[in-house]
Amino acid sequence: MYIPTLQEALKLDKDGIRELKANLTQAIKQSNLNAYVGDLQDYNKECLPIAIKDNINVKGWEITCASKILQGYIAPYNATAIENLAKHKMAPFGRTNMDEFAMGSTTASSCYGKTLNPKNPSKVPGGSSGGSAAAVAGGIAIAALGSDTGGSIRQPASFCGCVGLKPTYGRVSRYGLVAYSSSLDQIGPITQNITDCAILFDAISGYDKMDSTSANFSSTNTYENLNANRKMRIAILPSLLKDADKNIQDAYQKSIDLLSANGHTIVEKEMLDTSYIIAAYYVICTAEASSNLARFDGVRYGNRAENVNNLKELYLKTRSQGFGDEVKRRILLGSFVLSSGYYDAYYIKAQKVRTLIARQYNEILKDCDAILSPVAPSTAFGFDECKTPLQMYLEDIYTIGVNLAGLPALSLPVGESEGMPIGMQLIGAAFEEQKLLDLGLNLENLIKESL
Repeated sequence: MYIPTLQEALKLDKDGIRELKANLTQAIKQSNLNAYVGDLQDYNKECLPIAIKDNINVKGWEITCASKILQGYIAPYNATAIENLAKHKMAPFGRTNMDEFAMGSTTASSCYGKTLNPKNPSKVPGGSSGGSAAAVAGGIAIAALGSDTGGSIRQPASFCGCVGLKPTYGRVSRYGLVAYSSSLDQIGPITQNITDCAILFDAISGYDKMDSTSANFSSTNTYENLNANRKMRIAILPSLLKDADKNIQDAYQKSIDLLSANGHTIVEKEMLDTSYIIAAYYVICTAEASSNLARFDGVRYGNRAENVNNLKELYLKTRSQGFGDEVKRRILLGSFVLSSGYYDAYYIKAQKVRTLIARQYNEILKDCDAILSPVAPSTAFGFDECKTPLQMYLEDIYTIGVNLAGLPALSLPVGESEGMPIGMQLIGAAFEEQKLLDLGLNLENLIKESL
């Protein structure tokens, strides 16, 4: 069954949209990927279907963040990104699976069970937006929305072989996104190609008075201005490659060679050691998570534990029964680094390192138009290779710095190794998504020509 691209689908009339949705519904029912959760709902029968991650509010739909604690909760309002979709002939069509509260790199911590990688069912689809990426790559969504806190759009896009964009912090409203780490989270598109990515990004971007962190810019127009012929200065970071598998290193070099042969200027640069970036990220994101998830206590939000005798027992049982292991782990770590004896030693230091990371990116991007980097140190790994929590955190070494600096980054597939996709990311200066999409389109075309 052929699923059109978003660009093609925009030309459909009402009958064409109805037929597309019927085909998608049939394909979703036949799929064994477990990319969608709950009942398959259609928000607006006349609009194009966009799959929505289960942590973005759609009015009247259940929203659970793939957690037992929120099962049965109905969203009372639309996220701004959902409202913006409606203005562009698009609307939610089904909720996609994710790691519980967006904490993870595998989509295996979901209370709905794991999502499978469409390229190989024994491999993880990445996380936390694994359901969105698997749906797009598996031909059961024309496009999807995900959220990216430390690579949660780019890594699953890379593992499944589709395109994912983490916009500049503040470029897309976070109003209606269930917060994991408020200073890092961004909603963004996961699509079949770069052109579709630009279309969906334009649809959801723009200023929102409901979000105090929203940047005061009008919505973007990157699709109309796409230009694959621009020549750019591209920074590469050879020192990062020491942590990557051989097949990732080879794909990185191939991407550099393609860009260089096509007239782009390649410049070698250095960045802070990744161990500092990982440490800063996990201190900050767990601290913010422990604060944000305090509301899920069975009183304000969340399913309440039964047979309790007092308030303390209510909190204890509700959160023990409702949260999974990874969520508990991050709440504990976050509470620890925010406690009075350790706040200065960990949290304040992490914020200082964050400032240093942002400064380094800005210095490189003053001299260059974009940075080329791997998305992950390996291709998608097997469920039976699932690693310790610490090893899992190290999977994010190439993606988390972008979130700490609040910059945009675009992931696109550049090759395969043993049948599994390999993705590279392009990182740009704040609000320079147009450059990334132009360069991404150029690289996408070059890869097609080289096959």
